Amino acid sequence: VTTVGLQPMLTTGSATTRTYNTATGAYDIQGAAATTACYFYPLEPVMGFTLYESDAINDEPTFAFDTQFAYQFITTEWVRLSAGGAAAIWTGSNSEFFWSSTYRGATADINILFTSNYNATDGLRYWDGTTWTSWNPDTRGTGVDFIKTARIVIPFQNRLVLLNTKELVSGADKTFVNRCRYSQNGSPLENDAYYEKTAKAGKGGFLDAPTKEAIVSATTIKNRLIVYFERSTYELVYTNIEDEPFIWQEINNQLGSESTFSVVPFDKSVLAVGDVGIHACNGANVDRIDAKIPDEVFEFHNDDGGPLRVHGIRDYESEMVYWSIPEDAYYTSFPNRVLAYNYRNNSWAFFDDSITAFGYTYVTEDAFWINSEVEWQNTIGQWNSGVFETKNRTVIAGNQHGYTFLISRDWPINAQSLSVNNISESSGVITITALNHNLKPGDWIRIEDAQGITELNGNNYKVEVIDSDNITIDLAPVVTGTYSGGGTIALVSVIDVLTKRYSFYVGGGRNLYISKVDFYVDRTADDGEITIDAYPSASTMSTRDYGLATGSILGTEILETTPFDENPLESEQVRFWHAVYFQAAGESVQLRIYWSDEQMADENIPVKDFQMHGMLFHAMPTQAL
Repeated sequence: VTTVGLQPMLTTGSATTRTYNTATGAYDIQGAAATTACYFYPLEPVMGFTLYESDAINDEPTFAFDTQFAYQFITTEWVRLSAGGAAAIWTGSNSEFFWSSTYRGATADINILFTSNYNATDGLRYWDGTTWTSWNPDTRGTGVDFIKTARIVIPFQNRLVLLNTKELVSGADKTFVNRCRYSQNGSPLENDAYYEKTAKAGKGGFLDAPTKEAIVSATTIKNRLIVYFERSTYELVYTNIEDEPFIWQEINNQLGSESTFSVVPFDKSVLAVGDVGIHACNGANVDRIDAKIPDEVFEFHNDDGGPLRVHGIRDYESEMVYWSIPEDAYYTSFPNRVLAYNYRNNSWAFFDDSITAFGYTYVTEDAFWINSEVEWQNTIGQWNSGVFETKNRTVIAGNQHGYTFLISRDWPINAQSLSVNNISESSGVITITALNHNLKPGDWIRIEDAQGITELNGNNYKVEVIDSDNITIDLAPVVTGTYSGGGTIALVSVIDVLTKRYSFYVGGGRNLYISKVDFYVDRTADDGEITIDAYPSASTMSTRDYGLATGSILGTEILETTPFDENPLESEQVRFWHAVYFQAAGESVQLRIYWSDEQMADENIPVKDFQMHGMLFHAMPTQAL
């Protein structure tokens, strides 16, 4: 629902259509009075997170935005920040994300959250702790020349700086993509705070960069403001001269950023995603850091606002950086993968997940079993995880259905993060409607909480995609009844890893033969296992498939991560060595470590946390190459 006001929600068989008012929250569902509260969930994508800086130490409230509304997380739920009337409702698209910064108000003791979605109709707005207010700073003192919006709002050197502005100039709309607008030193809310110097000395002003490239993003590092343009990087240098407080200084004219929210600050550098690579800027130089994956950035999807949808965040606990990226244009334009960078060991990985925005939040209370909705036997994550510690800064993420969830390295399954709009059956085929599901053919999902049709709950299913809103599922049970709502979907991640090609004796001109490989793995509970396959001599021939077809396979090539009954000691170990036997020979051997379709369909196996610490190959040289 994008229209403000009274909305038809459902019919009850009578002439009356039951309604919900999106502006006021008033509803008419059934009868003269409702016995329970009615909540409106518009299923709009999450368009941004921010921490509203307050007097508390490391306990700032978390704000979130969708395309229409702002929310604050209070105790256990998101509560809409509705004060301000029309100023509390935005009209941007699902690619116009929210940039927010906390700065001072009329006096230095007041904290104001300045917000922009770079939509000229919505304009700039601020939250003063109680109310949203529209804000369009006058630039000339004429009342008709003012700033409508800015891509970036950032405090710097006791001024509020606006970058890449849209302005009304002499009655005409103008966009200044390379412009820096800055306020006076002091309150940015004074009527003349942004007056240009020619209008009133000692106030604000503007400074256009010596390039016509657009300003894309910015952040501070060591008291320096680094500004990313499309294909170049500049510093907005503070001169300490009140009449001319800033000058532009070029750092690099080849490497910039095309994604506003891809910028991830570190203590000594800033990371950003550009059109030719992922870069680190230390204030003096800009260098690529993605030498191990040099071609991946060229696979990012650039249509449908693709560059605008790249979001990055630093996970301090896991020592990782995550970027959500739209890599494949399947059926919707939302991001469908997460690029993960381990900055401790300089390694990279991809996760299959749909995340529209990242941010930080502070856990509001310690975890206790009395407050947990998860039963002891079903608990998967580690209870001593930092995610459960009060006032610990944790990464939060949101998706295209408006779901929000915490990111934890200790939790091996995905959260329920899609709503099921409908379930239908025809000739044994189960069709599930989930608007903008962003699933790909071959993905696996888990269904929970479906009412009316309950046979699907608690099971994993492989997906076939009809369109952006509908999927069918394989191997579904016979269903009865009529779907009445409540169903949710979680993506079930598939482990499928290819190792490098091992050629232990190529230096001596010999082939190799591998009889078995020992794997050093963490112990899991019952049903923990994974499949190991081998591909010899740079071929695509699966030794497991060939062995099963010919009856020559040794064992099953299944790596079990549960203790062996014949070895009682393993039940006391946190990790152990388990072997998988092969008959693999050739000039090289590559291993595939994966969950098969049979294992994915098991409700228990894919929720086990598979962790491998090492491999030991039992190999010998054979005949010459």
